[in-house]
Amino acid sequence: MAVLPPLSVAICVPTLNAGSRWQAWLACVAPLLPEVTLLVVDSSSSDDAVQEAEAMGASVRVIERGAFDHGATRDQALQWLEQDIVVFMTQDALLSSPDSLTELVDAFADPQVGAAYGRQLPHHDATPLAAHARLFNYPARSYVVSSDDIPTKGIKTAFLSNSFAAYRREALIGAGGFPHRTILSEDMIAGARLLKQGWKIAYQASACVYHSHNYTLVQEFKRYFDIGVLHHREQWLLTWLGPAEGEGARFVRSEIAYLMRHAPWYLPEAGLRTVLKYVGYRVGRLQHYLSNTIKKSISMHHRYWQ
Repeated sequence: MAVLPPLSVAICVPTLNAGSRWQAWLACVAPLLPEVTLLVVDSSSSDDAVQEAEAMGASVRVIERGAFDHGATRDQALQWLEQDIVVFMTQDALLSSPDSLTELVDAFADPQVGAAYGRQLPHHDATPLAAHARLFNYPARSYVVSSDDIPTKGIKTAFLSNSFAAYRREALIGAGGFPHRTILSEDMIAGARLLKQGWKIAYQASACVYHSHNYTLVQEFKRYFDIGVLHHREQWLLTWLGPAEGEGARFVRSEIAYLMRHAPWYLPEAGLRTVLKYVGYRVGRLQHYLSNTIKKSISMHHRYWQ
């Protein structure tokens, strides 16, 4: 395995009933310990996630299930940890190799990089729709962006994913950390905050995890409703980075071309999903006209509305 740069590194993963992939997740991370610290923040799981993590040598913090917050919980982890670089992962993102962490942390050899994220490859059971989403958002070429790239890359400039993202801890704290009480995309908001402070974001295509979701049609609508809510409540993102619709149109064109080559029988479903995404997003942007009961019923993150 390659040698990690002379920076102290911690991995933080929030868990809740981590499920069938948890043992595989731990097995992927095990070769990195104890050189890398592993912190598991568990939301009072009812399975054996905590015991299995402790048996492997992880530090575990257990919080009340209702206390979990996408941004605030990760912000708390930044205070619990002291390492130079904190890598955030999700319980369903599996390292393709222990070297993936080395490749990700290598981005911080550039002192101007405040955050870096890796490539997400589709799981073996990913549908063509899910596989394309990974290929579109996580290309095979690495790059580094700064606020100077906003005129050409738009909202994509601040894109990164906490399924596999690393942060220069002091830089993120200095930029304001993760947002509290956000419905999702705490990672992108953190990225935007870093860009505003003059830091760069690196995409490391050689640092790979397996991570994808086969969303149902209903889940797709709910997810884009939540994105619409985010963009309504964090309007400064769109004002500064530009609207999201242009990136959405580019995704649709790419998806059609991909399915034409690989799975044309999925084109009708892709068309329906596009409509549901757009409607969900527009309803989310108008969420202030809806009752809390309705918002809870059409949101993927229904606990947000409690």
